[in-house]
Amino acid sequence: MKRFTSVAVAVVVTSLVIAGPAAANPNIVNPIPGLNGVFGLPQLTGRTVAVAQATGMSSTNETQHVNMLGTDLGIMWDNGNGEILTAFGDTAGLGLPNLLQGSLWSWRSNSLVRSHDGNLADGMSFDSIVKDPLGQAKELVPSPKIPFVEISRIPTAGVALGQNQFMSLMSVKDWGQPGHWETNYSSIAVSGDNGENWTVHPETQRPSDGGSRNFQQNAFLKDGGFVYEYGTPPGRGNLGHVSRVLEKDILNLAAYEYWTGAEWKKGDPALAAPIVDNVGELSVAYNQYLGQYLMLTTDPSDSIVMRRSPSPVGPWSPPEVLVDTNQLRSAYAPYIHPWSSGPDLYFLATVHQNYNVLLLRTTL
Repeated sequence: MKRFTSVAVAVVVTSLVIAGPAAANPNIVNPIPGLNGVFGLPQLTGRTVAVAQATGMSSTNETQHVNMLGTDLGIMWDNGNGEILTAFGDTAGLGLPNLLQGSLWSWRSNSLVRSHDGNLADGMSFDSIVKDPLGQAKELVPSPKIPFVEISRIPTAGVALGQNQFMSLMSVKDWGQPGHWETNYSSIAVSGDNGENWTVHPETQRPSDGGSRNFQQNAFLKDGGFVYEYGTPPGRGNLGHVSRVLEKDILNLAAYEYWTGAEWKKGDPALAAPIVDNVGELSVAYNQYLGQYLMLTTDPSDSIVMRRSPSPVGPWSPPEVLVDTNQLRSAYAPYIHPWSSGPDLYFLATVHQNYNVLLLRTTL
């Protein structure tokens, strides 16, 4: 990998806010270890431990060498060929700053890494990172970074179907207050070369109004020939909903069915009834050890919580706290590792204070 120097980092970080509420805004970050008040892994008590930092200068992956100093989210899926693809959201690096938004960092709206590491006890090693011609982490789906037009295009879900990779992204219009951003729409992008290049399909666009507003941030679950799409409005502390579609029809919005609370009905996303409340970014997976479906998200206090269900639609159990907000402040977006289906549940989560992604393990 090409190595990047930390030119002007000391000057940059002195102007950045060190901590604050859990948010998504990449302008209010400081991914430099120590200078952001973070020293090593958080020492958690209880059922969950922090295993390793996945990205940034404190990670064994040393992603700063591809100008990935910090990033948020960590949406993982099995690519169908023995690899885990992980799409990250806003990615901070050195370079021309985005002064229009008051940012002192150069940032990309999305990036992607690949891993075949099945031994997560010591962390998650990356095999390759999708790079641009300069050897830096590539922005997969570009965004103009214009306030109130589109300030970012952020991935929220991914799934492999046949030889193609499908990724749901939200078009962020405005950051707003922490936890309350606004979107233009969500849509699906497709890659036929294992995540190297992506094509956005306009026919999958869901505007941020009417029933489609409930599917701006999504999570995918592949189960029984269907792709289940769990959706929420933009931001956190919202109601969660679910739709499903046959795998072959994932790009056809007219083919989606919506869970009304009693049955599946096709045609109108407004038919979808809430299945959970007070959720933020979420992920859903079937756990073979428990024989149950698990949902990870955050609660209104920014604690990482888990719900259980005997079926993809529910009923979902009350939330169980996996990581209390008082132990790991500013954490959000817990995403289940697809190969983690035993008594030890591995997942990625972002800590906004150091704007990087951690691998955590909880005992079920």
